[in-house]
Amino acid sequence: MENQEIITRVEKALNDIRPYLETDGGNVRVLGVDENMVVKLELLGACGSCPMSVMTMKAGIEETIKRQVPEVTDVQAVNITSPDDPRAKLPDNMA
Repeated sequence: MENQEIITRVEKALNDIRPYLETDGGNVRVLGVDENMVVKLELLGACGSCPMSVMTMKAGIEETIKRQVPEVTDVQAVNITSPDDPRAKLPDNMA
C-alpha cells in the first residue's frame, strides 16, 4: 500500500479528534509513515508541552488512528512529554 494513501487515511482519522485538541490550544501534524507502518507525529501548540500529552497520545490519538487504519503498527510523537517528566499525567498518577 502506498504511504501517501496511509497518510491520507491517518489525516482523516485525526480530523475526528482535532476539534478536541484545538479546544485545548493544540493540534497534531503527520510527519510520515515508515516502512514498518509506524506513524510519526509532531504535537503542536499546547499539545507539545502539555503534561497530559502522554495520555492524549495513547488514549486519543493512537487509539483513533489504529481503529481507522489497522495497518498502522505504532504511533510515535517526536516531541511528546516524557513519561519520566514528574509533571506528566499518566493513568497511575491521575489523582
